[in-house]
Amino acid sequence: MKLSLLSLLLATALHAAPSLILHHGKVVTADKDFRIAEAVAINADGRISAVGANAEILALKDESTQLLDLAGKTILPGLMDSHVHPGAAMIEFDHEIPTMETIADVLAYLSGRVKASQPGELISVRQIFITRLEEKRYPTRPELDRIAPANPVVFSTGPDSMLNSLALKLGGYSRDYKVPKGSAGVMEVDAQGEPTGLLRSLSHNVKAPTSTKSPTAEDTYRRTLELFHDYNSVGLTTVADRDSSFKQIELYQKMLEKNELTVRMRPSPGIPTMSLWPACEKAIDEVIQHPLTKEDPMLQIIGTKVYLDGGMLTGSALMIEPWGISEAYGISDPQYRGVQKITPERLMQLVEKVTASGLQFTAHSVGDAAVQLLIDTYEAVDVQNPGSVRAARSSVTHCNFMHPDSIAKAAKLGVCIDLQPIWLHMDGRTLMGHFGEQRMERFQPLRACFDQHVIVGGGSDHMQKIGSFRSINPYNPWLGMWTSITRKARKLDQPVHIENALTREEAIRLYTSNNAFLLKAEKNTGSLAPGKLADIILLDRDPLTCPIDDLVQTQVLKTWLGGKLVFEKK
Repeated sequence: MKLSLLSLLLATALHAAPSLILHHGKVVTADKDFRIAEAVAINADGRISAVGANAEILALKDESTQLLDLAGKTILPGLMDSHVHPGAAMIEFDHEIPTMETIADVLAYLSGRVKASQPGELISVRQIFITRLEEKRYPTRPELDRIAPANPVVFSTGPDSMLNSLALKLGGYSRDYKVPKGSAGVMEVDAQGEPTGLLRSLSHNVKAPTSTKSPTAEDTYRRTLELFHDYNSVGLTTVADRDSSFKQIELYQKMLEKNELTVRMRPSPGIPTMSLWPACEKAIDEVIQHPLTKEDPMLQIIGTKVYLDGGMLTGSALMIEPWGISEAYGISDPQYRGVQKITPERLMQLVEKVTASGLQFTAHSVGDAAVQLLIDTYEAVDVQNPGSVRAARSSVTHCNFMHPDSIAKAAKLGVCIDLQPIWLHMDGRTLMGHFGEQRMERFQPLRACFDQHVIVGGGSDHMQKIGSFRSINPYNPWLGMWTSITRKARKLDQPVHIENALTREEAIRLYTSNNAFLLKAEKNTGSLAPGKLADIILLDRDPLTCPIDDLVQTQVLKTWLGGKLVFEKK
């Protein structure tokens, strides 16, 4: 009798009328066949019960069903960003940081900070990339000395920094300074052997007080929520926190417990790689044993993150061919190929350990030599344990320059790519000027990756500020899609190798179904299909047919997360 009653209850729930029907719209499912439908039915549990034609979906309603006539407007699956740093929400907690596009802008900002500080206090600015400055160079040590003779100044961009004379002195960076053994860092010197002020992949040791105010736990919670709501406003419903900390993950847990988390979180905790192996192994074990590694659509640790090379925007990415002498990047050695932060032997240990656990290993790998080294390491691990690399969704993060052989191996092994199209738009002009037309053929070769069925997910590497266009880097996914379709860079009058462009459908996949697979979320999200969670966005235009340059201005009118409305444009 009890079994029959249970079966009846299950059958009733299965066939219950939907709680919400979105109808008379253009439903872009982003499923395997990229099917276009007219209506979607959503159950009370926040999952999609049916997708199809208006008549068949509306036939499922009863008197309790809420109906929303889309009036021909387009809906898509909620978008995903494969690479963010939500600590970005706290960067302007002390004061607003203006957009800086020239050296004069940088010096004016730093001069203002000097006036707001006491002599001896540290003045710093982070992630103002030289590729985005009109002069395409670092501020010089004399320039920093002139505006701040009595304050140590550190201008940091990615893993590299330019210091003024007082900062060099306080950090112990004299002509006699020796880079610590085992470090991949470089202290640049001039022809006389004196420090120029530029430190590559060296964490500066400048010890000085600062007047910058520190946020409370409540401040951090509030501002991070504000950021997540802004993510929702541009259509983002899932993001991956790459290089997360356990403290940050606890913050997401707290939001989830309070029912205030409005994006699905996929953290990848950072692993220290410069330590002795027992310390690295212990850090990986902490991740493996964490209870949040179990499958969960709302909050799941999907893997680990390390840093294999330096930065493309700072002149320290590891390249197959030498960078070439450059005043902009401060490169004087004609054989300089960038910075490698992990030995091949250590990289093998790391990949073996993480992959064996089934977690996703990923490494910041910007240059084609770094990408090649990582994919070759995946190949060696896969020989030992066939299929393990594919099963773990092993990944390459950034992957800006790719040798054709690396693309072919990634396809064969099932290696995924976490790539940021926005870098092409923001930095293509400087990179084209430095590397030239031929070498830029390898820059973000999306067409070749898609043609060889390599899964590429679109991200932003959002580092600073709230605001999808003003942020560093911009996290507006419509700008990312437009860039992947047009290959257009700021202040450059021609596309960057248009043969590497994607179609509109493929650009949408970058931020939906592809990212769902990359982030181990495809069972629940990434497309609009029966049984999946109702992560849905309503748009003011059709991204498949609108004039291409209007795509960037796409406005999200509503965002649902699991059938719950988390954003509505006023």
